[in-house]
Amino acid sequence: RWQKVLYERQPFPDNYVDQRFLEELRKNVHARRYRYRAVVFQSGAVVQQLCSVCIFVVTWWYMDAGMLSPQGLFGAALVTSLLGYILLDAVDGGAGRRESGRTRWADLKSTLVFTAFTYGFSPVLKTLTESISTDTIYAMSALMLLGHLIFFDYGANAAIVSSTLSLNMAIFASVCLASRLPRSLHAFVMVTFAMQIFALWPMLQKKLKAQTPQCYVGVTVLFALLALGGLASVSSVAAVLFTLLLLAISCLCPYCLIRLQLLKDNIHGPWDEAEIKEDLSRFLM
Repeated sequence: RWQKVLYERQPFPDNYVDQRFLEELRKNVHARRYRYRAVVFQSGAVVQQLCSVCIFVVTWWYMDAGMLSPQGLFGAALVTSLLGYILLDAVDGGAGRRESGRTRWADLKSTLVFTAFTYGFSPVLKTLTESISTDTIYAMSALMLLGHLIFFDYGANAAIVSSTLSLNMAIFASVCLASRLPRSLHAFVMVTFAMQIFALWPMLQKKLKAQTPQCYVGVTVLFALLALGGLASVSSVAAVLFTLLLLAISCLCPYCLIRLQLLKDNIHGPWDEAEIKEDLSRFLM
């Protein structure tokens, strides 16, 4: 009778298996079952980041067209940042601040240093890309914003995720677009607004998602409506296409994922690679 051993000579070829070979077959052992509502909830991170890029581009278009003053944008951004800062501590009762050990005075100093540094270098930002054609600037900005969306940390544990790279690409795109605005004050306000919407806003999103899921859903819907309203004032066709994109990401893609999960057929059995589960640290001493 054939035995599954290598240390004995048997009158069978090396690749022989008997009828018991498939008795240990297992399917979808580690498969994860998703629920539609949970997947729709998780897709809110993608929707919010798309809306952030949309709002940033629409805001830049308004400033470039002279329909939005830099003073007005800076004032609105300052007020919303203060409200978000208060809400960030109120959501968890200041537990995150106590764990990090960071004081409000340290936050204020960092904000003042960043604002002063950006304002001082705004004339340089304004003239940084004068030798580059406008079409090239637009293409580079679009590519950087696309890379920002690809490498952004949506909560998935994947090698492609890089929060630092994603933020740097967004800031690079904002610098490129800000250099095409009329004055250095416009460039300063645009880069500051980019830092708020691409760096500070995702921090509040994650805190709301972890602490108050219902509030997170409401904020996501309001943010999407704000992005659609701003885009509709620029182009109705773009607003319709963007609406279809958001609906596809938040409704259609989760449905397709749930349906494809039913077709999942991962097999496991004696042909898998051996896994050493015993603690072998004693042999390293």
